[in-house]
Amino acid sequence: MAPPLTAALRRHLLLPRRFSFLPSRHLSLSTTNSLSDQSDFEYDLPLPPAPNDDGELTSFVRHISQASSAASSPKDALAYLLSSSFRPSPASPSLLVRALWELRRDPEAAALALRWGDECSATSGAEGTESLPAEAWHLTIWAAGRAGRFDLAWAAVRRMLRRGVLTRRAMVILMERYAAVNEVNKAVKTFDAMERFKVEADQTVFYSLLRALCKSKNIEDAEELLLTRKKFFPLTAEGFNIILDGWCNIFTDVAEVKRVCREMSNCCITPDGTSYTLMVCCFSKVGNLFDTLRLYDEMKKKGWTPGIGVYNSLVYVLTRENCMKDAKNVLSKIADEGLQPDVETYNSIIVPLCESYKLDEARKIMEDMIMKGIVPTISTYHAFLKQEGIDETLQLLKKMKEDGCGPSSDTFLMLIDKFIQLNESGNALRVWNEMRRYDLRPAYVHYMAVIQGLVKHGCVPRALEYYDEMKLNGFASDPILDKEFKTFLLANRDHWRGAGKYNLIPQRGKHFTRRTRMP
Repeated sequence: MAPPLTAALRRHLLLPRRFSFLPSRHLSLSTTNSLSDQSDFEYDLPLPPAPNDDGELTSFVRHISQASSAASSPKDALAYLLSSSFRPSPASPSLLVRALWELRRDPEAAALALRWGDECSATSGAEGTESLPAEAWHLTIWAAGRAGRFDLAWAAVRRMLRRGVLTRRAMVILMERYAAVNEVNKAVKTFDAMERFKVEADQTVFYSLLRALCKSKNIEDAEELLLTRKKFFPLTAEGFNIILDGWCNIFTDVAEVKRVCREMSNCCITPDGTSYTLMVCCFSKVGNLFDTLRLYDEMKKKGWTPGIGVYNSLVYVLTRENCMKDAKNVLSKIADEGLQPDVETYNSIIVPLCESYKLDEARKIMEDMIMKGIVPTISTYHAFLKQEGIDETLQLLKKMKEDGCGPSSDTFLMLIDKFIQLNESGNALRVWNEMRRYDLRPAYVHYMAVIQGLVKHGCVPRALEYYDEMKLNGFASDPILDKEFKTFLLANRDHWRGAGKYNLIPQRGKHFTRRTRMP
């Protein structure tokens, strides 16, 4: 039986695991939720490239941040900026857009920068002056909504309205931000308010709202909205496909997919090629070979031409269900249909082979892929890394770097989680040490994975060392960890030994772990 303190730490500290070693989700072969600063914001145009000398940008951002933090109110901050000699050039709005991206984590400073740029543009005269680009407005609204500052987001919308530059995209961003925080009613009210803001709320915008709701896992609300608004927006296959996409790719719920198909039939809506593609991929992901093949045949009979995604799904489910000969036949058929197998096609074979521990067969497929000039992706290597031991893992990491294919921060998080799940804390720490060799700095999630893993396996003193390092590197402390570690330290304060900060004399008492040092 585990010592009481360790059991308590396991109970309170261990978060749900981020990676499952059950069969993978086929359509999620590529790495998601990158540890780098990923964003769901989409520019209408590419972000203006930064000049080689970014001193102007740095000075501009610093000036905005200082004004925002020093002034007693946003009005005073704006007055200070307008009276200062340092001003953004209205003729070069790209500087403002880049600055807004740098300030995206500080919505008040971003809003101040936008207002400053807008005032400068409005007061500098029309001759030779550009109005603010749409990206500046959109980025400010997105940053404010992402931080939960919808007051700032609406202020930007109203300013756009006064300037006569309010766009549908600005309203859609607001809906998306409300949906992201599960404020379904406010997202819908924003859509309903568009007419009052003199912006057309057409079917395209309506479908954007549905997609935002599905993306935030509010698929039932999206479907209800689709059906209740059918008098204003007639039901179409495209609308139902948005709901299907949610059940196929957000939740992968086969029962709901079948129910939506019945609802389509009841509403006299005929599935189109996209509908079949979504359903084929969904049934493939759960390993339902019979329904996958049935839908593929039905799709062909209805006159819809399968794309490469459908064939990738067929290859995946056939390989997963140990029908390797048929999978290779489909691979040959792809060329006959005038399509070219891509890296996802081969990953659709490699991933299930690796999951079935058929690593030799997977390596042969990978060699064949390379011989045909198709370059492996990081997802290809991840499929092998999930199954290999520590020595093979370290060799694969080197090969990934040689091939210019990572490894990334996600790679190391996956490996740390894997070895923790396998009760191999020592190997998890070896992977941790490898990160620095690849010029990668541990992020908060890496620290938490290691700390929680060490606690799980009874190495609380070692976990404390990494927790201290995490805080020294500027990451926020965790209140639950603070409380639990404080309890541990108080219980063990009389049992220090040696030079190590948390080097404890092993005890058999109720507050001590049996294993306090890593092997």
